[in-house]
Amino acid sequence: MKLTRKAAPVVALATTLALTLAACAQSDRTSDGNASSGGGDVKDTITFGAAGAPELFDPFYATDGETFRVTRQMMEGLVGIKPGTADIEPELATKWEASADGKEWTFTLREGVKFWDGEAFNAAAVCYNMERMSDQNEVAAGGPAGYWADVMGGFKKDGADALYQGCTAKDDMTAVIKISRATSKFPTALSLDSFSMQSPKALKAGDANNVTKQGDGFGYPAYSKNPVGTGPYKLDKYDQANKTVTLVRNDAYWGEKAKTAKLVFKIIPDESTRRQELEAGSIDGYDLPNPADWKGLKDSGNNVLVRPAFNILYMGLNPAKNPKLKDLKVRQALYYALNREQLVKTQLPEGATVATQFMPDTVAGYNKDLKPYAYDKAKAQSLLKEAGAEGMTLTFAYPSEVSRPYMPDPQKIYEALRGDLEAVGIKVNVVTKPWNGGYLDTVDNGGYDAWLLGWTGDYNSPDNFIGTFFGGLKTNDFHTSATSYGAKLSADLAAADAIVDEGQRAAAYEKLNQEIMEQDLPGLPISHSPPALVVSSKLKGLVASPLTAETFSSVTVSK
Repeated sequence: MKLTRKAAPVVALATTLALTLAACAQSDRTSDGNASSGGGDVKDTITFGAAGAPELFDPFYATDGETFRVTRQMMEGLVGIKPGTADIEPELATKWEASADGKEWTFTLREGVKFWDGEAFNAAAVCYNMERMSDQNEVAAGGPAGYWADVMGGFKKDGADALYQGCTAKDDMTAVIKISRATSKFPTALSLDSFSMQSPKALKAGDANNVTKQGDGFGYPAYSKNPVGTGPYKLDKYDQANKTVTLVRNDAYWGEKAKTAKLVFKIIPDESTRRQELEAGSIDGYDLPNPADWKGLKDSGNNVLVRPAFNILYMGLNPAKNPKLKDLKVRQALYYALNREQLVKTQLPEGATVATQFMPDTVAGYNKDLKPYAYDKAKAQSLLKEAGAEGMTLTFAYPSEVSRPYMPDPQKIYEALRGDLEAVGIKVNVVTKPWNGGYLDTVDNGGYDAWLLGWTGDYNSPDNFIGTFFGGLKTNDFHTSATSYGAKLSADLAAADAIVDEGQRAAAYEKLNQEIMEQDLPGLPISHSPPALVVSSKLKGLVASPLTAETFSSVTVSK
């Protein structure tokens, strides 16, 4: 998810408390697609506890995990994610092939797929979707179409500066997508929920791109309330009064039908309340249980499904705000001062690890030869002395009113790191602000010397990690433009991303990871933490995803 992505307020999502959007399922079906009365030993409804309400139901304009959790069950993309991994696999495209220069991608499409409204999925539909996403008005381009902007670097109006350059229907079941340059993010980024394929007929009828500015937020068109996809579930209703989103099985689905007839997301903002409802049996599971509760949840007979860690917690540094941070010796001193092994053992969930670089080990380009900076208090003090920075002051910030997969308890993590810094003579100015109440904005605007933040990968690409952090020389939060190495690093990242051969590209990123950690050290990677979700022992078939991209069509709940 975006480094500091913020969900915009939804102003015009609904005008009534209960929004009925589609017909209810015509019948229950068993996993082989045959009609069923919903009897036997299996429930006809799954109820999952959601931490928040969806922004809207058109995934293209969504920016938050709670919206994607819902739309992921209804929408599909050309490229999917292999369950339990961050690797891509065929979804609405059965295969794809790149041209020699990596700028033209040919997708062979799955036969026999229809959108819920009966419209055929074909190459024309693919190109309509791609053009629709590329051609955004100024309001959408500057806000809710953020994922397209992040991945594609621009919209149709930006011409050759944008990554996406066009789509052609070679024949009914073959679509050719052209991009401006080879990149490690293609086609992997097409697995993002935002880039799901939706019915051209419904998009047109619902005036899907008519996003408007309304106060501090955005107004969305009719389509955002009534989307049409190809997935195993479709939208039934969003009952705002009862805080539930109900999906029903798509009985015309092209693949294996959903094993359970209804899927309900019950909105329960408070984590302790979600736990109580799970224990009472009113929900079948919820996401991100407090790591301190994992043992108790297991002891109560629930299953805690631990996701592979696909994230990074780091301490950001801003040399433009504090000139002493321009000195590599000072940055190294800060790193040696941090007792990260102790932090991982005492403040992070079981399975967390000390980071050696700014990406997890499942990403191509991870350098296995890098070792963690050791905790060495004497070394830190020596480097500070050599740099003439003994007793330096550091304005170090952390966020409040938030828990992130990589940072379950920001204050406790902060206090541990702060204590380490003060132990080597650094004077720490303590600053905290609410996550969505000024903290992220202040980071964006360069207001802190140092800060705690992190990242959960959007997709499996090195560019999505170190390219995001350090690639935009004038815009990155680490302010590498203020350093002697920033311009070279930015250029080297762009060059590595453009390498067509996967093996050569991975080798280039491995070298870059070494240079970042040994020569540049623009920030201090702290740790990787495995987040979890918890489900009742009666729920079977849910596969934990490192991308938090779980799907429920394979899930059953026994009575």
